[in-house]
Amino acid sequence: MKITVDRDRCVGAGMCAVTAGEVFEQHEEDGRVVLRMTAPPEQWADEVEEAEHLCPSRAITVDPAAR
Repeated sequence: MKITVDRDRCVGAGMCAVTAGEVFEQHEEDGRVVLRMTAPPEQWADEVEEAEHLCPSRAITVDPAAR
């Protein structure tokens, strides 16, 4: 799985950090998404995909086939 984020699209809702805090966090100053790792372990796949679906601005893209 490979993850990309578009910080310019991010509105700082924080659902990603709440859902998959091992992979996403919010920047301290502007509240926008910070990607902690681009290729997390498969054990976090469900949480990462849920974070992608919960993102109101669609700033997160998950490619489950990429390695």
